[in-house]
Order: sequence, then structure tokens, then C-alpha cells
Amino acid sequence: MNLSDLKRNAYMLRGSDAKRGYMRWWHSFQGVCPTTQETRTFFVEYSILNPALGTTQPILGQHPYYKRHGMKPSYVCIKAGVFPKNGDGGLQLQSYYPMTSLQVAQDPFYMQIEECVLSENRISGAIEISEDTARHRSLMTDAGSFVWDLEMHKAVACHTGYIANAFFTVIHALESFWHGEGIRTFFRGTVNLNGVTYDITPETSYGYADKHWGRSYNQPWLQFASGHLISERSGRELKHSALAIDGCCPKFLFFPMRRRILMQLTYTGEDFEYHFGKPLTLPRCKWKVKETNKRFIWHFKAQNRTSVIRISGSCSKEQMMPLLYENPDGKVSPAPLWEGGTAVGTIELYRRVGGSLELIDRLQFENGLCAYQSF
Repeated sequence: MNLSDLKRNAYMLRGSDAKRGYMRWWHSFQGVCPTTQETRTFFVEYSILNPALGTTQPILGQHPYYKRHGMKPSYVCIKAGVFPKNGDGGLQLQSYYPMTSLQVAQDPFYMQIEECVLSENRISGAIEISEDTARHRSLMTDAGSFVWDLEMHKAVACHTGYIANAFFTVIHALESFWHGEGIRTFFRGTVNLNGVTYDITPETSYGYADKHWGRSYNQPWLQFASGHLISERSGRELKHSALAIDGCCPKFLFFPMRRRILMQLTYTGEDFEYHFGKPLTLPRCKWKVKETNKRFIWHFKAQNRTSVIRISGSCSKEQMMPLLYENPDGKVSPAPLWEGGTAVGTIELYRRVGGSLELIDRLQFENGLCAYQSF
């Protein structure tokens, strides 16, 4: 990871953004229960809202008292859980901490909130939510316990170009900025979910790590990624390869523009990039999302000066769940944000040769992270 990537992954809310802004570090990965051989996809997220407004108590935007007094949310939140599988409804636990509990170091980046730790190569912590606590709707949490201790190696990064640099962040060119610092991440360690231990190993973790920051969560939200790619040409799983797609909402002079996507496929170490953060590559992207009674289905087509890519993927609704967030202004979107970790699909990658297209490879992908919020 280069110096620019390290800076984008660090704590960065300053000035007015500290009074109206958020940062969100996301991690997802697969684990296996050694006694039953059951596989589950877990997630751990560290987020901060409006740090300059913080006190010695977390200010919850959905709490009746704070709503009545017009107070914006301000806290550190740890969200951890597991996506649904085979009819199991999944679990999301959210624990809130005051800003005074946050300890941050920048070089190297290190963040600690009581017993929860986040650094460039490690995440650890514990959450336990009682049934009585979970009954408070303002906390937006289930009941349960989750303990994690994981090393991580971010093997593939998505470089979003100038669009996420300091200047465009200062002028708020996007509602939400994205940095895919670990679109393929190898995790090693253990997770204990409600008393059941799962082992996470690098080869089968199919991990993903990224960061979003800005003045508001993207609404609607669109995200798609997979680090588990199988080549039709070789019949083998590709090691240094990953796909990542993130939707964004550009602005010009504070007016919203047409929604865009940022896309990168890293194929055996070579980056194929399709996004407006790299305008010299002449990128063009089209996409559509279809919802049926049982599935979400995604189709993407993108091209630049040297290549063309087509992607089709889907995920069963039974293996997705609505994740709960509030914006820095304290509002919760009425449209649910559906997210899952078991998307599957295909990728066709072509290289431009003269006036024709030459197929590089067809890929199957599994264990895909997918997120979608309707318009």
C-alpha cells in the first residue's frame, strides 16, 4: 500500500466536516466452524459520526430526547454480525461509545475504542448486547455476543484516482468518498458468535476491507465486490485478483449530478479500471439492478480505451439483510439497505486489439459482497 492509500485510510475529519461528517471502515470475511464445518460470512465495521459534537456520552440521533432537542448524532459505533444463511435471519450488533473513549494514532494508523482495536493489519474487539438493551429502538441493534481477533493482509487495493484526493474532499465533490484499500484481503484469526467459535484462514476468508467518508451516506447505495474468482481458461482460482464496484453521487457547485460507479477488476495483478476518477482512460459504464421475489440481480458493462468488461451477478434475498444506519444529520433512510456476502456470477474481460475485441478470460465469482438500496 502506497503513502496516498495510507493517508486515505486514516482518521481525516477536520474543521466543518468534524461537525457534519462520518467515517466508516468496513471488513467482511468468511469463517468455518471446526466442529460442524458450517461456513458463515461475518462483518465488522468501525464508524464515527460528527466527532466535534461529541460529549462524554454517545449522542444517538434516533433517541427521543436528542431528537426533541434537535441534536445531531455524535459517537463511535462498532457494528458486527453475520449475514443470513439457510433461513437464519442473520445478526447485526451495534455498540455506541462517546468520542472521549476514542484513541487515535496517525502514523502508523491505529484506533482504539475501549477494547476494540483497528489498525492497518489487525482488528479485534468484543460486543455483547442484552435482550433488554436491544429493545431500545434508538440503538438499532439485535441481541447477542460477538468477539473477534483477526490479523489482515490487504493484498489488492482499488485506486480511485484524483476524485478522492484532499482537494475534492475539501470541496465535497461527492456525498460519500470511497477507498477500497483491501478489495482482496486475507484474514487470519477467530470469531466467536453467541458462544460458537469460527476459524478464519487466509485461503478461505475471501476477505474485503474498505473505507467510506463524507457528509452523508450514499443514497441510494450500490456496492459489489468479490475476491473469489475462478478462471475458465485455467480452471483455477486466481490468487492476486479481485473485483470491486462502488456507486457514488457526484456534485457540482453543491448540485447533485448523474450517479456514477467506480469499478476495478484486478486480474492476475493487472488493474482494469473503469471510473471517472481516471478520465484519461475514457471510461464509460452502464448498469442496472433488477429485483425479483427471491433475488437481486446486477448487470454491469464498462469500457475504456484498452478493454471492455461485462459482469452479471445475483444474490438470494434469503442470504441478505437490511443494515441499519443513520446519517450525520440524524435521519434514517426509509429505503432499506440490503446487504449480503454470498453473491455469485460471471465476468467477461476483453482487450481491445485494433478495431476488435480479444477475450482475455471468462471468470466465475463466488462469496461476493453486495449492497443495494432502491431509488
